[in-house]
Amino acid sequence: MEIKNFRIEKLENSRFIRPALVYYEQDGVKKSWEVVRAHDSVAILLYHTRKDAFILVKQFRPAVYMQNGDGHTYELCAGIVDKDMPLVQIAKEEIWEECGYDVSGDDIEKVTSFYTSVGFAGSKQTLYYASVDETMHTGTGGGVDDEQIEVVELPVAKAREFMFDESIVKTPGLLFAFMWFFDRFSR
Repeated sequence: MEIKNFRIEKLENSRFIRPALVYYEQDGVKKSWEVVRAHDSVAILLYHTRKDAFILVKQFRPAVYMQNGDGHTYELCAGIVDKDMPLVQIAKEEIWEECGYDVSGDDIEKVTSFYTSVGFAGSKQTLYYASVDETMHTGTGGGVDDEQIEVVELPVAKAREFMFDESIVKTPGLLFAFMWFFDRFSR
């Protein structure tokens, strides 16, 4: 992928986030803090049973590009909560849109919820887990509209090495999900 004409401009109208300045008083001291109001999200750890591999997504993230000049990240299948429907249904849709697997909502297990980007956004992410196999692979994945998502299979045997390879950009949610998997399934 070639990136051209990268520039940063002031954000006037936003579709997904709203920057704000918060004022408050803590222990008698007046303070202010810059925050971003952002959508909550769902993320799903997908485990391919026959391949003994995790199904991840690789995509370009402009904010990471500003930091490292590459911008590609490895992440769990995920999406924002921007629809009025049960979270597990949003997770189901994201699994199909991003990775091409049709998983029943009954087969998607909630792991836990936690807050991300707590220094400036404090969005809540709900983590799910699902096992998949080729009988469920009914689509191409890759995202919708103009998303450019690459589906990546990571053998479980290589996941620990992957976790600690600092040259690979990955999210804390992905690392947590791997640790949960290893603890749950005693690998």
